Order: sequence, then C-alpha cells, then structure tokens
Amino acid sequence: MSFQKNPPTDPELAALISQAVEKTDCYPDGAWARWLLVDTARQRLILVRESAPERSWSVSTAAAGLDNRQDSRGTPPGAHRIAEKIGAGCPAGTVFDSRRETGRIWRTGDPTDDGTDLILTRILTLEGCEPGFNQGPGVDSRTRYIYLHGTNDEGRIGQPVSHGCVRLTNADICEVFDLVSEGDPVVIL
Repeated sequence: MSFQKNPPTDPELAALISQAVEKTDCYPDGAWARWLLVDTARQRLILVRESAPERSWSVSTAAAGLDNRQDSRGTPPGAHRIAEKIGAGCPAGTVFDSRRETGRIWRTGDPTDDGTDLILTRILTLEGCEPGFNQGPGVDSRTRYIYLHGTNDEGRIGQPVSHGCVRLTNADICEVFDLVSEGDPVVIL
C-alpha cells in the first residue's frame, strides 16, 4: 500500500492545509472534522482530521493540470464534497461505466491495448461547492464525471496522467472509501 500513517507535517503541507481551510464558507458547520486534500503538486491525497494530516496516499491527477472547464480533461480545483459513494462490497477490479457496474472484473495483467482509462473498484463522486467555478454550467465537476477512483494504470500512480479524475490504486481507493462519508469535504489544490 502506498499510504503513510501520520504523514510528517512540514511547513509546506501546513500552508496547504491552511489554504484549503480558507474555503470553510462552502461547507456547513462541523464539516471539517474529517476531510480530504488533493495535493496536485505532490500527487498525493491526504486525510485530514480537524487540521492535522492523518494519512496520505499517492494519486494521479490530470495530465492537463488544474482546469475546471467542461471538456478540458483537467482536474477541477477548489472546494468539493463527496456526493456519492459507489461500489461498496464490489470485488477489487470491478469495472464501472457512467457510475454503474458493468459486470466485468479487471485483473492486473489484463490487456488494455486501447489505452482506456478504466474506472475500477470504488467511486467517490465529487460535487463542486463553488458556484461558477466548479459548480454550474460549463464548469460542473459532477456533470463532468469527476471522481476519486481505482485504476487499471496503477504503474503510473504518482504521475499526472489522468483525464481529469483523481486515480488511486485499487487497494488504496478501498481504504479511502471506508474512511470517508458522503458529504465530506474534498479540496483540490
């Protein structure tokens, strides 16, 4: 597994957490007890409780960088919330299409000659919380199908190569899925 328990707090991480917390007006009171921070510069996902980092996992964000526009293939920045948890109890490698199980199970070593970016194992759908920025016409994270999800391209986790989503290894998305709830904040910086 690529997660770290109690990741070290360094000044850069502390500053990033402070920057994320500035977005509190997007969330109801008490939402910050547990939340996720996507650090695109370091390609990591951090579970934060209150204001202290608890765990981190390597991720892969968009090759196109941060971009909230429809069809940009960028990872949308800003304040989000987990809108829906999909895939509880599904076997690792379950393939999803349009947020639905396909009945197919992908296994390491299965051919992916066409370069398809499969949505695997679990999905945490993201809903933007900033109207006109990552919520609403032309920029809406949810209608862009932006998720945290497992991938068939685990060998490139840690590199910005996704088509907009935040990819994790299949083992890591299972762990994250079990640690969070619908409605939890997710801030992408």
